[in-house]
Amino acid sequence: MAVLLGSTLTLTACQGDPAPPSFVPPTTAAPAVTPRPAGGLATTGWGPDIPDKGAWLGAWVRPDGPENPASRVAALTAFGEQTGGKVAVGHMFHDWAKNFPSPTERAYLEAGMLPLVSWSGTDTRSITSGVYDQLIRRRAEEIKQLNVPILLRWRWEMDRPNLAASVRSPEDYVAAWKHIRAIFVEVGTTNAGFVWCPHVLGFVEPGRNAAAYYPGDDQVDWLCTDVYPGPDFDGFAPQMDAFMAFASKHPRPVLIGEFGVTTAGKPGQRGGWLREAHEYVKRHPQIKAVVYFAQKNEKPKYDSTFDDDPEGLAAYREFATDPYFAVPPPEAVQPN
Repeated sequence: MAVLLGSTLTLTACQGDPAPPSFVPPTTAAPAVTPRPAGGLATTGWGPDIPDKGAWLGAWVRPDGPENPASRVAALTAFGEQTGGKVAVGHMFHDWAKNFPSPTERAYLEAGMLPLVSWSGTDTRSITSGVYDQLIRRRAEEIKQLNVPILLRWRWEMDRPNLAASVRSPEDYVAAWKHIRAIFVEVGTTNAGFVWCPHVLGFVEPGRNAAAYYPGDDQVDWLCTDVYPGPDFDGFAPQMDAFMAFASKHPRPVLIGEFGVTTAGKPGQRGGWLREAHEYVKRHPQIKAVVYFAQKNEKPKYDSTFDDDPEGLAAYREFATDPYFAVPPPEAVQPN
């Protein structure tokens, strides 16, 4: 199920946007690029500052009805009210050729949320050939003009077998990543924190080697993974243990880019899985952000919302109301 989720998002989460809201970028210059340590962790100096304590809580919530910046912000706000917490990180998905920062990211900033942008990929060898350099440079320039920190998750779950035709080999993926980042370096887009995000099954399943796709500590600001229980309700902790064994060897903060309960399960299973996730994150201070994936979908059919799941909602409310996850987004993205 989790494998199908990623391939469905570009069809469901990237709709047309009307005119931008009233967010105006700051006029002050961006700070100098220096590593920003917190609790023994640091980025390369790009993107947002790492929370000193606790972790950000974020979400992707697919709106009911038309999708536009206002409805996406309203959906995230309603999710926060339903679950008893405040959404600090707003997640958005964009196709490879889609223009962004879009009005949605600007609406997130207007609402005081740190944008997490998942940017889907294209053929990695086409990227390294230079054919997309103009497109990549335009994205870098427009992100730089935003002049506030964002998290940029390029070609997440690159290790999924169904992406092999475009990702090709780990070596091709790493070369494409470095090509994109080099253009961001040329432009000076240091407000974008680069997020490397394989699927957790790439560390769990025999025959898969997600670690081979890692571009290196000098290329990555945040480590990340996506984790779901699957139809068999595989535990959050054992899956994450496989990823954290890798992450613990790298001094980077960890972001859980997607997690959620997508299967109905037996009574108590959804709530139990979420409580396990809650406890696990608090035991691992390297994890500095967690982003829930809330969506109802028909093909493939799943529902990770809490609209008809009082047990799951109760468990997630424990998660969302825990002061550990009350960390506000960076000051730079908070409304004046």
